[in-house]
Amino acid sequence: MNRSYPNTRLRRTRAKAWSRAMVRETILTPSDLIWPLFVTEGTGVEDPVASLPGVSRWSVDGVAARAKEAAALGIPCIALFPNTPAAKRSDDGGEALNPDNLMCRAIKAVKDACGEDIGVLTDVALDPYTTHGQDGLVNGAGYVVNDDTVAVLVDQALNQAEAGADIIAPSDMMDGRVHAIRMALEMGGHHNVQIMAYAAKYASAFYGPFRDAVGSGGLLKGDKKTYQMDPANGDEALAEVALDIAEGADSVMVKPGLAYLDIIWRVKQRFEVPVYAYQVSGEYALIEAGAAAGIGDREALLMEKLIAFKRAGCSGVLTYHAPLAARLLGA
Repeated sequence: MNRSYPNTRLRRTRAKAWSRAMVRETILTPSDLIWPLFVTEGTGVEDPVASLPGVSRWSVDGVAARAKEAAALGIPCIALFPNTPAAKRSDDGGEALNPDNLMCRAIKAVKDACGEDIGVLTDVALDPYTTHGQDGLVNGAGYVVNDDTVAVLVDQALNQAEAGADIIAPSDMMDGRVHAIRMALEMGGHHNVQIMAYAAKYASAFYGPFRDAVGSGGLLKGDKKTYQMDPANGDEALAEVALDIAEGADSVMVKPGLAYLDIIWRVKQRFEVPVYAYQVSGEYALIEAGAAAGIGDREALLMEKLIAFKRAGCSGVLTYHAPLAARLLGA
């Protein structure tokens, strides 16, 4: 096709707002959003996270109230992350298997409050429960062991499914855990519980505020580079995604988001499954810091980044800005 000026003026369709809406290629709606929420002990607690302005840890009753808010805004799903008290953390992360732990109580509270009006996505990894801050079991040499960790993750996933979780989201990056969890869910009668695999989770510098929020940041011994991905690798991400799909994942996630739009695009082009991005805590904090410094309008910065995820091929985005974005989209 040969197009030339003045027969073609690309500004014609940009001239009026109604026309721009008609030809818009990428559409963002509240149903594209998942709202991550941090759970803490107590009743009536709202505990602000210093490194995440505008984000708080909520007691179980507060999480249930936030779930109602999300449903009213058209947000279809919340994601839960516990801040386990220090006294309940251990080297083996045993609290993850307690059917009365923070995560399970929060799941049940949300289901009691909202029924099927909203989905509940739960994190499967041991870092919120361990004294060393790693996502799995550590041997005497300080190495996070794979297969023994997977066995615990399976029990953790079943514990959450029994509590009423709709989507199990293993974020640990252990090899083989998706297959093991899928088989356990099937054998346990949880046929309709979805798995959203953190398939391409990178060893990123953008996770700091999240670790503060779940209380593992100051505990972390060493780093997570033996199981999270090298930021330099792209082909490896496709291999990870292929394995997780073959093992039974219903959807996959790329984490972090904005620095890995190329990975999102490649995954979407290669695989016929829903792809999600996690706009992680460091990305959120940068928007807030930038807006506070006057480099740009907060709402405009946020919406442009969310559109970028959708344009790259995302089915949805986990973002702490979900309620703000939903309100803007509903305005």
